[in-house]
Amino acid sequence: MTGSAPLRRLIAPLLLCCALIVGVTGCGGGDKSGASSSASPSGTSAAEAQKFAKTRFVANAGLAAGATYQWIVKPYRAGKFKKGADGRKFALVKAGLAGGFTYNRLKAAVANAKGDPLLSKAVAPLTAGIESLKGLGDKLRRGEAGAGDVGAFEGVINGIKSAGSSAGAEVKDKVPSASQLGG
Repeated sequence: MTGSAPLRRLIAPLLLCCALIVGVTGCGGGDKSGASSSASPSGTSAAEAQKFAKTRFVANAGLAAGATYQWIVKPYRAGKFKKGADGRKFALVKAGLAGGFTYNRLKAAVANAKGDPLLSKAVAPLTAGIESLKGLGDKLRRGEAGAGDVGAFEGVINGIKSAGSSAGAEVKDKVPSASQLGG
């Protein structure tokens, strides 16, 4: 009878999935004419596009700032990256992932900033600094990063926060989850 337990474990989720699929497909509208009830996409006004550009900029920059502080700056200041430190390898791996994540979110924030003229002008001088962070994630992961490298992350983040504030888009640190770091 031990062979039936794995079979039951497979059948229960399968039945649940089938029930959900049948329920979803059976939930069509009461429209008997056969006409499609899907909404057609509509354009957004320039004001809405600018509003969303700032919102997305703040979200992406906040995630980058939170990741940098939580997994790069804070462990570095606590001495977690020094040879022989307790949990060094794990701290370096997290810092490397955070470095890549930060670079990715900063690139997205700059792309978002292009939707708002004032924000775009404020962020434009920082693109070279963001590009300089490109390889630092790997450098952190290998344990080759020093105070200057950690300072580069901190400097770019502070520049982004300042640029956002000057354009009316205040950036606050938002620490991403570990699963967000991994992609």
